[in-house]
Amino acid sequence: MPHPVQIDANRSTRKYSKRVLVARVLWIFGAFVFRLVPRPCYAVRSWLLRIYGAKIGQRVHVYPTVRIQFPWNLTIGDFAAIGDHARIYNLGPIQIGSRATISQFSHLCAGSHDYQSPTMALLKLPITVGEDAWVCADAFVGPGVTIGDGAVVGARAVVVKDVPAWTVVAGNPAKEVKKREIQECST
Repeated sequence: MPHPVQIDANRSTRKYSKRVLVARVLWIFGAFVFRLVPRPCYAVRSWLLRIYGAKIGQRVHVYPTVRIQFPWNLTIGDFAAIGDHARIYNLGPIQIGSRATISQFSHLCAGSHDYQSPTMALLKLPITVGEDAWVCADAFVGPGVTIGDGAVVGARAVVVKDVPAWTVVAGNPAKEVKKREIQECST
């Protein structure tokens, strides 16, 4: 009986163009330099990401220990931040809205495989993190997920479905725990 999963077929399939393969090799060197840039030099890291095709807004803070798979698949809005040791596995596009925070050790995973395909075809599904959203420490956001504006993903949550705007989710799998309400600032 033939094997139902054809891994050899998966491995022989061309998943990226020659241009992307060259860019991946060049990014190996860019990522090395990215990690060497001192911690407070956010503008230098943003500039470097832009050289590699990322769309980066103003006053963005991306820490030097962040791992970004493909900068050309990354868009970050103004005043957003990505914390230490976060993983941006952006085989598909990842868009992070203005003022959004991706906390330390979070993992945004915009790639997977079609487990129903005999060749385990590569999937490059987008992730969107809305404006003013917060993905807390060590959380996982899966392929094809949208985190709505102002939503909060609790620490260590596993998000595999869209999160509505201004909602707080937590757990594995993530479930809604309450609505987020912003209080007025007193000056």
